[in-house]
Formats: sequence, C-alpha cells, structure tokens
Amino acid sequence: SRNYSSKKVFDKKFTQNQFLSIKNFETLPETAGLCLEDFRLKHVRVEKLYNKFTHSISMLQVLSNGEPCILFQARKLSLRFEKQRPVDLTELTFSPQKLVDTRESLCQQDRATLVMRFGDVEDLRGLSIRFQLSNTFYESSGQWWFSVDQVSVSYNTSEEVVFNATDVYAPAASSYRCLHVSSLQRYSGLLLPSTEHAQRWAITFIDFQIQAFNISGGRFSPASDCTTVLTPAILMGLITSLILLLVLAYALHMVVHLKHIEHDDQKPDIYFPQ
Repeated sequence: SRNYSSKKVFDKKFTQNQFLSIKNFETLPETAGLCLEDFRLKHVRVEKLYNKFTHSISMLQVLSNGEPCILFQARKLSLRFEKQRPVDLTELTFSPQKLVDTRESLCQQDRATLVMRFGDVEDLRGLSIRFQLSNTFYESSGQWWFSVDQVSVSYNTSEEVVFNATDVYAPAASSYRCLHVSSLQRYSGLLLPSTEHAQRWAITFIDFQIQAFNISGGRFSPASDCTTVLTPAILMGLITSLILLLVLAYALHMVVHLKHIEHDDQKPDIYFPQ
C-alpha cells in the first residue's frame, strides 16, 4: 500500500467547503484520514462554541401595555473615549440576565424613546444610552417609515454626547438591520457627532437590528438591510427625476409640433385658373 505523510497531505490547505466535500475517509491513506478526522472534530468544537455564544445574546424588548413596542439586538456594543480602551457593553445589554434598565423607555404613536441605563461602568458613573425614534408617513412612497434620529450617551450625572443618525430608515412594516452602525468613518459613519466634544467619543454597534411601532408576535419583522433599503429621500429623488423627464419629453414634443405648424403656414397659396 502507498504511504503518505500528514505533512505532504496538508501542504495544500483545506478550506471548510473542500473538507465537507470529502465524503469517504476510507479511500484516503490512513494518516490523511486521521488528520482530516481531527480537523473535523476541531471544526465541530469551534461551531459549538460559536452557537453557545450567539444563543447567549438575547433580544432586548420594551413593553407598552404588556405588548412589545421596541425590539433591539446587536452582536456587540462598545463605547470609547479618544484612545482609551473601549468599554464593552454587550454582556450588560443583551445577556439573558438583562442587567440593563429600560424602564424609562417610552412608546407613542409617532415617537419612541429607548433608554438603557447601565449604572456605574468602569470610570463612567450613571452611564446610559438613549435612542430617539420617529414614525413618519411619506406620500412619495405611500407608506410609513420609522427612523432612528438620535443616539445620545449620558454619564457622570450631567455629561452628554449626542450623535445624529443618518440614513437609519426602514419601512414601518420591517425591521432595520446593518452590519455596522457607528460614529467611526471606517464603518460608514451613520452616527454623526453633533459637537466637538462628541467627536472625542466613538460608539459602535455590530450586527445591529432594531424595530419599533409595528411589532407582531414579539419578533423582528423581515429586515430591510442598510445596503439595499430605499430611503424616503431616495424615493423622492427618483420620483422628481421621473417627473422632470416627463416634462422634458412633453416640451420636446410641443416644439416639434409647433415647427410643423409653422412650416405648413409658410407654404404659398396655389390658385388654379377657372
């Protein structure tokens, strides 16, 4: 029988898809089969750890009259001041123990506020994060849209930094989802600092998803992704462009028609002798 060393077999790295495509270990040399089996077991262990971590992150709900009116979830939430070490708030916000206090949150028909109070976190006393959301009907699209308007961070009793949200929209019947919602420019900068002091802070959400106003069954509705969602501003621009094109086409048609009329008027009259 042929003898292959594991080093020769694995000189070429296997990707996960290549590995999964190998169905029959018996057709491989013994050493190669053992190495592949070890690789598979390590992959299974890593996958179990990942699933355990993701399932430990639970969705944050705000209730109004016993019914959920705001749903919020992120894989990571971090806050950083200048070059200091980031403060990770993920566990406090989304752990099953729900260590964050949301009792000051408020839901109305066209306005909602998500307030997350964390208490004292490291050097930050009385830390809280506040989302301002609105629900607006746009005639151009013929439907309701909800948006995140502001994200503010309060700390040390009286200090506050405000970030204005840009293009964080979704149809009211959907949830909004984005890989990064952050004040950092490398993540598209959807959160814009409102003051020079706010520019010294950075807030970042990873795998961000939120929904307000129209929630059914306590679960997220199908998501509108930030890379594909048509915002009201984009829809209004498209409709305006279409109207301008129609007006231009009609104007060109009228100019051509007038030229034909003018040409017919300039024809000499022809008289036939009787």
